[in-house]
Amino acid sequence: MNVCGIFGGTFDPVHLGHVALAAAALRELPLSEVLWLPSGSPGHRAPPVASGAHRLAMLELALAGHPRFRIDSAELASDAPTYTVHTLTRLRREFGGAQPLVLLLGADSFLSLPTWLRWRELFGLAHIAVADRPGHQHHASAMPAELALEVQHRAAAAARLGECAAGSVVHFAMPQVDISSSAVRLAITAGKSASHLLSGAVLAYIDAHRLYRKEPTKP
Repeated sequence: MNVCGIFGGTFDPVHLGHVALAAAALRELPLSEVLWLPSGSPGHRAPPVASGAHRLAMLELALAGHPRFRIDSAELASDAPTYTVHTLTRLRREFGGAQPLVLLLGADSFLSLPTWLRWRELFGLAHIAVADRPGHQHHASAMPAELALEVQHRAAAAARLGECAAGSVVHFAMPQVDISSSAVRLAITAGKSASHLLSGAVLAYIDAHRLYRKEPTKP
């Protein structure tokens, strides 16, 4: 059975670290594809700086030439706050109850999971795969107690993700990539080079539209 990875975020802008995580997931996990979900107005963080249209355009440029990457832009059309539990509920309806879905998270995001809206419901909607940097796998001692308890019951081997639709927690390795969208925006605002943080196509788009400057253009 096909196993679909789910990778959500504001992607404001999408950077090489995002692509490295998704590529590592395809390499290390039995995924048929990675579905990228740019959020419109995330409920747990500040609104994106760039418009939805700009962020989608940058994502399309960054993922061009990757046949196993696909974009779901449905949430960009709404101004209502979106939460992961709502996103996965929608995807579960669309994919059906038997389709294995795997939510891809960085280790830091995973550790904050107990602060998310209705976070325990996520395990009934998808598997969770946590990207660990080399030498930085987060063990139970580093987790909030309630999260460690869930992991204790749900830890599984990555090879078994296709055996059921949801409920497991697995880890996968990704290269050492220390990039954040906020750092990218700060570098651009300060007039510093971001060529080592972004693909050439995304950087050219940002320059052409003067994004993340003091007066960015509207699409």
